[in-house]
Amino acid sequence: MLNFIYYPVSFIMWCWHWVFGHVFGEANAIAWVLSIIFLVFTLRAILFKPMINQMRSMRKMQEFAPEMKKIQKKYANDRQKQAQEMQKLQAEHGVSPLGGCLPMLLQIPVFIGLYHVLREFLPGKTENYFFDAHGVESYVAADLFGARLGNWILQPQEMLDKFHVNRTSVILVAIPLLLLSAVLTHFNARHSMARQNPASATTQTNIMNKLSLYVFPVGIIAGGLFFPVPLGLIVYWLANNSWTAWQQRFVYKRIDREEEEKKVAAVEKRAATAPKPGQKPAQVKKRPTVKPADSTEDATDVESTEPTQTEDSTPTTKSGGTTAADPTKPNSGNGKGGTQIPGLISDRSRSKKSGRKNR
Repeated sequence: MLNFIYYPVSFIMWCWHWVFGHVFGEANAIAWVLSIIFLVFTLRAILFKPMINQMRSMRKMQEFAPEMKKIQKKYANDRQKQAQEMQKLQAEHGVSPLGGCLPMLLQIPVFIGLYHVLREFLPGKTENYFFDAHGVESYVAADLFGARLGNWILQPQEMLDKFHVNRTSVILVAIPLLLLSAVLTHFNARHSMARQNPASATTQTNIMNKLSLYVFPVGIIAGGLFFPVPLGLIVYWLANNSWTAWQQRFVYKRIDREEEEKKVAAVEKRAATAPKPGQKPAQVKKRPTVKPADSTEDATDVESTEPTQTEDSTPTTKSGGTTAADPTKPNSGNGKGGTQIPGLISDRSRSKKSGRKNR
């Protein structure tokens, strides 16, 4: 039914066993352990880019988590409206919840496929998807410190007899692997929590943090003790957690470096545009005011006519200190006896608006 999953998983494992089998021997347990480990590394390398996008999305969601809290509080009684507003907010920030969960979802069919393939390595079987009878026989015969990769702790005794092992050997190998895998799961969760913004913590986030810190590690130990989990699958858990530990540190350092470079670039940009110490701010030059053409002409006429007015109205001084008007010219004084006050121009007939002389 799920052959489209089983065949690719078994093929990748077959390829790596072919490589390491030429180095350590086909029936050597190290060759099979390394083939399982590098099967995990191959699949995680394929999912590496989506996993980086997931971690970036989680980082962005922490930045606008206070806005999400406001929406949750505002529409606490309207779940539909709350979901719509949350989707709108995530779209504005370019975050896709499905994109963040996709890498984790893709690992589920891989786990199912590997679990099925490892369970099918049984004594007497002639094939196991890409493995022929010789490949199945070499896997069953691979000795790992007195146990086989196809054994689990509560395996029925008749199956243990077919593998030619005793339960004590299986327990001595399985317990350390389970404990190491659980410890790595716990520290991976703790490292991820240390990167979270406390202001972005929600009820769901706190629940998931507690599950990751305590429930999942305990679940690994309980699963290995009481469920049919072959040693080969415990090796898969250990390899997967080891890759996660490396990936978190590598990706978070890369993200921190990118953010630091952005901050430095922003500071340098502000420093480049800011005025230097002691430098006066640049002054904006004012555009010259253009006077109307009529005003210029009027001023020219006034200057050109002023000497004429003075020349035409030159006063005649008498011994009494008064000035008499020229009898040959019309009276242009102030209308009192034809006399005019010294220093005043006799012509009063200019227009007040233009300053021109009426002719």
